Amino acid sequence: MEDASQAAPDAAAVAASMAVLDRFMAALNARDQRALAATMHFPHHRLAGSRFQVWERPEDYTIEGFVARAGDGWARSDWDFRRVVAAGPAKVHLDVQFTRRRADGSAIGSFRSLWVVACLDGVWGVQARSSFAS
Repeated sequence: MEDASQAAPDAAAVAASMAVLDRFMAALNARDQRALAATMHFPHHRLAGSRFQVWERPEDYTIEGFVARAGDGWARSDWDFRRVVAAGPAKVHLDVQFTRRRADGSAIGSFRSLWVVACLDGVWGVQARSSFAS
């Protein structure tokens, strides 16, 4: 049996999820922990390589922790692409790729990921990610 329920992506949900991703990257690059946490739902789930991690509360996800994982000399990250896989009225699955960069603009690495952005209690946020990044 084929699930065709999301054959036509929900345009409002796609727009909301892209806005969340825009705010996520802006907050990350600004190293604004409060704004970054506001783009995520908690508990927040991440599968990186073979390591599964859960941050239970916003204060558990720290900029310092990210910088420790990001690679030598991380200064910013940029979206390479963000493609909708499926989008219903309250959840969007995205195939994304981002590049981590040093201050001189050189790439630390580019990483493909799957992101799930959901609307919970009327608020859109990143609920889960699966990435090949560390």
